[in-house]
Amino acid sequence: MLKDSKIFVAGHRGLVGSAIVKNLLEKGFTNIITRTREDLDLQNTTAVANFFATEKPEYVFLAAAKVGGIVANNTYRADFIYENLMVQSNIIHQSYVHNVKKLLFLGSTCIYPKNSPQPMKEDYLLTGELEYTNEPYAIAKIAGIKMCESYNIQYQTNFISVMPTNLYGPNDNFNLEKSHVLPALIRKIHLAKLFSENRVEEIIKDLNVQNFEEAKSILDKFGISAENVEIWGSGKPMREFLWSEDMADACVFIMNNRDFTDCYTNKNEIKNTHINIGTGKDISIRDLAYLIKDVVGYKGDFIFNTDKPDGTLRKLTDCSKLNNLGWKHKVELDEGISKMYNWYLKKLKSL
Repeated sequence: MLKDSKIFVAGHRGLVGSAIVKNLLEKGFTNIITRTREDLDLQNTTAVANFFATEKPEYVFLAAAKVGGIVANNTYRADFIYENLMVQSNIIHQSYVHNVKKLLFLGSTCIYPKNSPQPMKEDYLLTGELEYTNEPYAIAKIAGIKMCESYNIQYQTNFISVMPTNLYGPNDNFNLEKSHVLPALIRKIHLAKLFSENRVEEIIKDLNVQNFEEAKSILDKFGISAENVEIWGSGKPMREFLWSEDMADACVFIMNNRDFTDCYTNKNEIKNTHINIGTGKDISIRDLAYLIKDVVGYKGDFIFNTDKPDGTLRKLTDCSKLNNLGWKHKVELDEGISKMYNWYLKKLKSL
C-alpha cells in the first residue's frame, strides 16, 4: 500500500476496525474511507455495490462483523450466521467486481475444531466438530475464508484471511450480556468494587439507570455483589488474549508483506491459506479473573457457576507462520488489562 492508497476499513467503529484505522493513521496513510452503519448497511447488497462503484477503494480491511461472547453466540444463533454471511459476502464479491488490489478478511480462531490439537495450526481447519455454542458464527467465518480462497483461485484476486485470537482493547464491548469474557469480567469486577465501597452514584452512572433499586436488579441478574462475583463455568478453560492494537499492527504488516500466492505450496489443492494472529500464550479463566481483580483492586471473591457452559476447554493458536514472517506481539496480558481498565475508567468519566 502507498501512503495515499484508497483504503476502506469496514467496521471502523468496532474493536478491530478502530484499531486498524488508528494503526494506519500512525503509519502515515492519508486516504482512509469509512462508513457508519447509518451511512451504509453492509447487509444491503445494492447499497454495498453502489458504494464500491462510487468510491472504488484499492485496499479493503474487512473488519465488520457481528461479535459477542458465549451467551450472545448461543442465544442469537440466527443473527450471527445471517448477518456475518451477508456482510462478508457483499464486501468480498464487490471487491472482486470492482478490482480491489488486495482485501484482508478477519476471522476468528473459533473456526477450529472443538477438540483441536493444541496449539492450533492453520492446517487444523475442518478436521473436526466445532464448538456448539458458537457454531453459527464459526461457520460464517469459515465461509469467508473459503470465499476468499475460491475467488482467488477462480478470478486471480488477492484476498487474504487472518484469524486473530481473542481480542481486547480500546472500544471493546462492555455489555454485560453480549460482550466477550475479558471486558465482561473487567466491568463486573469494577461494579463489585464500587458496590463494596458503597459508591452508589457511580454504579448508577455506570449502568445508566435512574436509581439504585434499578441498579441492584441488574447487579443481581449478573451475580455481582459487594462480597463476590459470579463467573459462568468452572474457570478451567484456557484462553489466549491479544491486545487489539497489536492485532491491527499485524494486519497492516500482513497487508503490506503477504500476497495470496505466498500462502500456499500445493497448486493442485489450495487450502488453509489463512494466517493465525496471536501471542502463543494462554491463561485459565480463573487466573484471568484473579489477575483482573488485582488490577481493579477488588477485595471480594468469585463464585464459579458450573451449571453454566464452559465452551471449548482450550484455544491456543500456533503463531509460527506469522512469527516466521517477522512479526511478534508487544503488549503482554497484565499490561494490556491495566491499559484497558484505565481506558474504561476514562470513558466513564466522559459520560
